[in-house]
Amino acid sequence: MHQPLPGTEIADLDTPALVVDIDMVDRNIAKMAALARAAGIALRPHAKTHKSPIFARRQVAAGAVGVCCQKVGEAEVMVAGGIDDILVTNEIVGRIKTTRLAGLARLATIRTVADNAEAVAWLGKAARAAGATIGVLVDCDIGHGRTGIADPRTAAELGQTIANTDGLRFDGLQAYHGSIQHVSGWAQRRAAAEAANAKLAAFRAAFAEARLATPIVSGAGTGTFEFQARSGYTEWQCGSYIFMDREYYNAGGEDGGPYAPFEQALSVLTTVMSLPSEDRFVVDAGLKTMSLDGGVPELRDLPGWKFGFGGDEHGKVARTGPGAARPKLGDKIHLLPGHGDTTINMHDEYFVVSRGRLVAIWPVAARGKNR
Repeated sequence: MHQPLPGTEIADLDTPALVVDIDMVDRNIAKMAALARAAGIALRPHAKTHKSPIFARRQVAAGAVGVCCQKVGEAEVMVAGGIDDILVTNEIVGRIKTTRLAGLARLATIRTVADNAEAVAWLGKAARAAGATIGVLVDCDIGHGRTGIADPRTAAELGQTIANTDGLRFDGLQAYHGSIQHVSGWAQRRAAAEAANAKLAAFRAAFAEARLATPIVSGAGTGTFEFQARSGYTEWQCGSYIFMDREYYNAGGEDGGPYAPFEQALSVLTTVMSLPSEDRFVVDAGLKTMSLDGGVPELRDLPGWKFGFGGDEHGKVARTGPGAARPKLGDKIHLLPGHGDTTINMHDEYFVVSRGRLVAIWPVAARGKNR
């Protein structure tokens, strides 16, 4: 299998290749860490974005308290890679998954979330069998309409159940609203976040009335963290800021332009493989290289052209404006994916570059860890 050596120029990489500019990444990591410190909030980045203990260790070194994961499999990869404080931000139910999670809790600080008393019982049984303690947060629905308890008093009752279950430690609540992260327009996104903050206040009041301390209130994301800085959260779960995919970038900033507090560090490098007409060319990246859920990728540094999926291994690029410069056969094109998380999950490796040259190849270690 061909593998380029460190020092190889980006233009000499074989394609398709998932390319990460590590200088941009490190600036993004440092900036978010500084924003969290200034707000007095802990940062627990979501590792479902990068799926790599290498990136997670850089985030922890910059001040993150640990990471979030969505699946036990991701958490297993992170613990094996040296991350010792993990919140699994998803409901973990059934004997197999709770047993695996309890095994991890013997090796690291492990927390998860729950919205059902039966799930709490499963977690407690697994923790006791493993001789471990699992921290549990009540998953509160503040408008997302996915998992979580929508009624504050019911949520507080589940908190009491957790606190009374041997093997578990009640650690607080999770209040994440994913569907507002990409709301188009700065003012609209702020209004949506403030509405979610008001619902969070009702949950916090219910827990206080039940005399349940909530040392951790976890939530927020790359699109809303700045609107959820002084609203009761103790930690942010932001993940996509590390690469800043196009969905976030195009959501809209305060000045009416792009939302660009962080740099777009991730791209898919592809090669022009066919020139069938003056108004169309074809690249070697298609449905097996980039996800669809964030829409079509944008071409970096090539105005006047628009990408369209042309099948598993083909991307069709069409001219959208007169005078747009047409690339040559064999030219390399950077595509900016709409959704980084799902695009990354289609690749085995990161091609890590700095100042135009390859510096390392890192595995996407938690790729496909969906269980």
